[in-house]
Amino acid sequence: MSKNKKNNTNIDLSRIENAVREILSAIGEDPNREGLTATPKRVARMYQELFEGMNDDPRRHVQRAFTENYDEIVLLKDIPFYSMCEHHLLPFIGQAHLGYVPRGKVIGVSKLARIVRSFARRPQVQERLTTQIAEFLMQEIDAQGVAVVLEASHTCMTIRGVKKPGAVMVTSAMLGLFRKDARSRAEVMSLIRG
Repeated sequence: MSKNKKNNTNIDLSRIENAVREILSAIGEDPNREGLTATPKRVARMYQELFEGMNDDPRRHVQRAFTENYDEIVLLKDIPFYSMCEHHLLPFIGQAHLGYVPRGKVIGVSKLARIVRSFARRPQVQERLTTQIAEFLMQEIDAQGVAVVLEASHTCMTIRGVKKPGAVMVTSAMLGLFRKDARSRAEVMSLIRG
């Protein structure tokens, strides 16, 4: 185990530093140049932060639910998030919208944002991220229905490849009541659109 590991994570900072030095050499740079000597360490710490979800159990955010006789839509909109596309290790950045219909229990509103962060801070694709959040909420809070909509701009297609800045990818996952009942689905989508 590397001495350069922090916070009991499985992220090996020394290996990342070595890999970054190798990348710098491979592109024709001198990793010992003054402006680059600390870059491997900075990149390693950045990856530790960007991938902190790898070691985060999102269940810790739903340990405490509150009994509440409420059976209408609970919606948190415009949750900022960023994740790293697993295909190019470039960020995609956007907003998440999470809605659910409780079955006698609600969770704190900040917990919804923390759940998004926990799943987003891993190598991801937006489709999987959307489904993971929805299935997690459905299972862990025993909701009647869950709706998750993610909107994101992917730098892997805005700064490279097709180079189409401004394009936004939208994904959704509708479970339970929102999948079965068209009126409930239309209502939650109307609330999301504002």
